[in-house]
Amino acid sequence: MIHGTRLPVLTGRAPLRFVSYGGPVRLVIARCTVDYDGRLTAHLPSALRLLLVKADGSVSVHADDRAYKPLNWMSPPCWLTESPGVWTVRNKADETLTITLEEIQHDSSHELGVDPGLVKDGVEAHLQELLAAHVATLGEGWTLVRREYPTAIGPVDLLCRDAGGASVAVEIKRRGEIDGVEQLTRYLELLNRDPLLAPVGGVFAAQQIKPQARTLATDRGIRCVTLDYDALRGAEVDEFRLF
Repeated sequence: MIHGTRLPVLTGRAPLRFVSYGGPVRLVIARCTVDYDGRLTAHLPSALRLLLVKADGSVSVHADDRAYKPLNWMSPPCWLTESPGVWTVRNKADETLTITLEEIQHDSSHELGVDPGLVKDGVEAHLQELLAAHVATLGEGWTLVRREYPTAIGPVDLLCRDAGGASVAVEIKRRGEIDGVEQLTRYLELLNRDPLLAPVGGVFAAQQIKPQARTLATDRGIRCVTLDYDALRGAEVDEFRLF
């Protein structure tokens, strides 16, 4: 751990350290500048910020506001190369995030272990139950394989088969945001390693889906479905009507 260390001015070629995924979560508080070069360019001037490196490989830059939303970030898969005073993060699209460290006030790593997953609220749990009972809402000829299909990183809400017999993993949210798309992406990466299931498609289903989440899902080949909770509840009620 380094506290209040001002980094020296760098000259010549610096030794590099390549950081891959799967390690502990790393928290760094540092005065830094940040430059993004990709589909557009962006610059964050010098300020004290929180740098977060997660085990999934993502790197994000946070200020002391904006709640959970970072100032800039790089989603996995991406690769972090460290040299003294400079972090360079690159993804498969050859976009780069360059973080120039001027002063490090805190640097620590933490093993968080396996997360048990989000406990769904009543509406979200009921949505899963309703959609499992009326899986044809997702497509004609669809069938349910199992609710809460287990994986090494948590259960997939629904595992289904489409009309052609292909496997489809369905993640259900009340409010669809980027985190939900990332969660489904991780499930799909695992499920597609199973030769008995692959290829496995993905459906991100929610009552409301944020535009950013829809864009990310589309980019990853994941279909988005907006759920009508009242219509699904009506279908449930209709099953018990005599007339």
